[in-house]
Amino acid sequence: MNNAEMLGIVKKQLSVDLNCAVDDLNGEKDTFIFCEAKDNPGRRPFPRGENHFEMLSMGKSIVVSAAPMLLKYVKLQLEGASRDDAFSKPFIYGHSVYFLPDMKRAKSLGTPDGLQYEMVEKGDLLKLYETKGFSNAIQYDPDHPRPDVLAVLAKKEGKTVSMAGASADCLSMWQIGIDTLPEYRGLGLGAYLVYQLSEKIIEQGIVPYYGTASSNIASQKVAYRAGFMPVWMCVYNTCFEPLVMCSTR
Repeated sequence: MNNAEMLGIVKKQLSVDLNCAVDDLNGEKDTFIFCEAKDNPGRRPFPRGENHFEMLSMGKSIVVSAAPMLLKYVKLQLEGASRDDAFSKPFIYGHSVYFLPDMKRAKSLGTPDGLQYEMVEKGDLLKLYETKGFSNAIQYDPDHPRPDVLAVLAKKEGKTVSMAGASADCLSMWQIGIDTLPEYRGLGLGAYLVYQLSEKIIEQGIVPYYGTASSNIASQKVAYRAGFMPVWMCVYNTCFEPLVMCSTR
């Protein structure tokens, strides 16, 4: 896959998630697009409450997808606002940045020395749940709606010291997470494992993606070093007052 093909797959999936048109994500003008949230078939199964709200941007336009009871309220609050003001509204706190591989820049990384590496596929993933401390990489739940499907480990004398895992968030996109024990950080393990895992995912014709909080600079550096580029951002925490409706994505 090249960059354009991956981006096309992602836009199609996001349009299902947000209940918007693909063209809404291509907006070349600083404008808001408001959509009523719906549980469309094939959407990524992130939990949603009755007060669901999402706000996402891939460029200039901003797509807002909200439950019917919130849509009118947020439309009044956001229409006419600048981009910075919109993402700083009092009912919004917490932004995620999402990355895709940049196939023009991605290249194999040097293998950190003194460690052993292991790729673990779906049939053997359950044994990883016995190893605690890697909750960003694996779900620790065999019945999770976004199941673990692939992982790559770095080991030192048989002990797992770093792990990158992929969850099947939908048929076309698998999300990568990474955890490294504190005493093994700074060795390049995170970027190396994320790159190796992304290559394995792409071989299967699936788009790997990586998400992190906008405040987590260390995690963003891992993504960049692994050959990823930022593609979209969205809101993951909200609190609506005086309605007193709070949710986390």
